[in-house]
Amino acid sequence: MSDDILLRQDEGGIATLTMNAPGSLNALSDAMLAALKAEFARLGEDPSVRVVILKGEGKAFCAGHDLKEMQRGREAPDKGRAYFADLFARCAEVMQLIPALPQPVIAEVHGIATAAGCQLVASCDMAVAAEGTRFGVNGVNIGLFCSTPMVALSRNVPRKVAFEMLTTGQFIDTTRARDVGLINKSVPGDQLAAETRALAEIVAQKLTAAVKIGKRAFYDQIEMTRAAAYDHAAAVMVENMLWRDTEEGITAFLEKRQPDWA
Repeated sequence: MSDDILLRQDEGGIATLTMNAPGSLNALSDAMLAALKAEFARLGEDPSVRVVILKGEGKAFCAGHDLKEMQRGREAPDKGRAYFADLFARCAEVMQLIPALPQPVIAEVHGIATAAGCQLVASCDMAVAAEGTRFGVNGVNIGLFCSTPMVALSRNVPRKVAFEMLTTGQFIDTTRARDVGLINKSVPGDQLAAETRALAEIVAQKLTAAVKIGKRAFYDQIEMTRAAAYDHAAAVMVENMLWRDTEEGITAFLEKRQPDWA
């Protein structure tokens, strides 16, 4: 295993990023956040990558922020105020880079995804989890309400479910996580990598430009009123319809053949 804190492997248009700090349960340390930010920036400029898989090495997907590192921040004269403000701003930036990427990002989750680790799952476009994985925003158990993880979580699951998780600090299992929409599906642990890869390959076979324009429109319209969302989505579909590859895709469907996309 490489000593790099974040590993990347590309195959067949799919980039797999592995958070590689198993000793800390892949905590979002300063180094991990910096590595994720840099790699997401590179992925955003890489047209050869059509789908991204994000996973964790070792026993867990991600246990959230590095609490030991955070406690060291208190040694500053301001008791850590500047460090904490900077940390949460950097974390929010990384989380927002995921929906901003042109490629769909699939979280491959196992073990636990807690606090900012659960936020990371919620920030991804899709998620596949191994049966037995536990999800939580548990900061309230140590006196720290998970306010920033709340942003992504509350945009994934029903309001009352999010509030329950945030105020009780209790874990939910994969069955409930699937039922409330935090993950797409749960699978036996020994099938996790294969099932995640299979989902990625389905998406990777689609017209890349269509997935790219669709992902951006998906997140844009969510923030709009219903009427504005329809106006925006209609304009996106007009642009999409005028592409040569879309015309070819429709023609191929009508002629019952595979499209000849450029």
